[in-house]
Amino acid sequence: MGKYTLPQIPYAYDALEPHIDARTMEIHHTKHHQAYTDKLNTALEACPTEIQSKDILEILANINQVPESQRGAINFNGGGYDNHKLYWNNMKPNGGGEPGGSIADAINDSFGSFSAFKEKFSSTSAVIQGSGWGWLVYNPSTKKVEYKSMPNQTSPRTEGLVPLLGCDVWEHAYYLKYQNKRPDYISSWWNIVNWDEVENRFSKAK
Repeated sequence: MGKYTLPQIPYAYDALEPHIDARTMEIHHTKHHQAYTDKLNTALEACPTEIQSKDILEILANINQVPESQRGAINFNGGGYDNHKLYWNNMKPNGGGEPGGSIADAINDSFGSFSAFKEKFSSTSAVIQGSGWGWLVYNPSTKKVEYKSMPNQTSPRTEGLVPLLGCDVWEHAYYLKYQNKRPDYISSWWNIVNWDEVENRFSKAK
C-alpha cells in the first residue's frame, strides 16, 4: 500500500491573519494533521489488502466494511486526514463574502437565504459539545445541501454525504487566539471562506 503523506497548505501559515494566527496554523498542520496522517497509515497496515488498496474517501464511505478492530482508528484518523485536507482548501486570504453561482442557489433553496444559512451554521457549530465539525454537505439522496454537525473527526462521508464546507471547532483550531470564545472564531472564520472551492466541490458532487 502507498502511505498517505501530509497534504500541503496552499498558502503561508500567516496568510489568514488576523482571523487565524500563524502559530495556530503551523501547530494545527504540522502536529495535529501530521498525527492523523501517521495514525491512519498505522491503522491501514493492520487491515486486509482489499481495504488498503482503496482510496480513503471510498473507505470512509464504506466504513462498516473495515474490520472492527481497526474501524474506530480509521474512522477517527482517516476522517481527520480528509477533514483537514478539505479545511485548508476551504479557506484563502481575502476570502469570505457571499457565494455566487450554483452553490448560492442551492443554499437559498435549502435555507431560504444566505444569512439564514450562516446563522444556522454559526449558532449550531458554536454549541457542538466537546470536539467536532460543522459542515455544509450535499445529500445525494435529496439532491439538496444541508447543514450537518459531526462529532470528533467523523467524516460526513460515513453517512453518505459529500462535505462541501467544513469548520473545525476543535479547540486546537482556535484556542491560542480566541481561548474559549468559539463563537468569535466562527464569526471571524467567515472572512476567509473560499467560496470558489466550495462551488467547485458542489459541481463535482452533483
